[in-house]
Amino acid sequence: MMRKRPFVTSEPPQPQPEAQVTAWQEASAPRAAPNDVLQTGSEPANMSARAYRALSQMIRNRELGGGAPLIEQRVAQQLGLSRTPLREAMQRLEGEGLLIKAANRSYTVRKVELGEYLQSLRVREVLEAEAAALAAGRVLPGALAGVRAEVLALETLDPYDTDRHWNCDDHVHDLIIDACGNPVMAKILRDLRTTTRLFEIATLADRLGPDSREHLAIIDAVAAGDSGKARAAMAAHARSLFDFAVAVIG
Repeated sequence: MMRKRPFVTSEPPQPQPEAQVTAWQEASAPRAAPNDVLQTGSEPANMSARAYRALSQMIRNRELGGGAPLIEQRVAQQLGLSRTPLREAMQRLEGEGLLIKAANRSYTVRKVELGEYLQSLRVREVLEAEAAALAAGRVLPGALAGVRAEVLALETLDPYDTDRHWNCDDHVHDLIIDACGNPVMAKILRDLRTTTRLFEIATLADRLGPDSREHLAIIDAVAAGDSGKARAAMAAHARSLFDFAVAVIG
């Protein structure tokens, strides 16, 4: 029987102002951003991209927990930016489902509760399994080999690294979603993955072993061009995530 573990749903302690400013500054430092479509070379676009990277990283790394308010003027000062590029970045993050705009025009980090998380996993069990079946035999061998090596390297990583775990998870699932050949399905799955990613689970390290085994099964089935096995492997992965969350909470 799986030993039940404590499940944390409360927000993490907020850092003191000095530490918070440092965190904002580190997150907003220039870095590679392959998915950043706002980089056009112009100063306003670069500032907006900088704000987007900083906020996105802090939300995904849970430095800003679900329900955390973002006061525009204060955030602009902390990032050393004007409010215009910050507003553009917040609007972009709202469109991606990471921020929620309140009636007073302020933003909060979207908070995903257990019920929404579990329901999203049930949808992914069906839809992402179909995406895996469609992707079977359509992903370049080099891309599959690269992500497979990343999964294997993560298994032996010491000490455990949460960011590496999340990045590897993104690479595996994005590879499948990108190759499914159905843009509508891909958009729905990306939205669902945003929902499940925002769910704050305190025992992510305990998922390293199961995630690695399940990801390898998906990768191998897709590499073999076996739609049936790819569908079954992805569905099993979603069920495993569902069962894990229920066991940890229960």
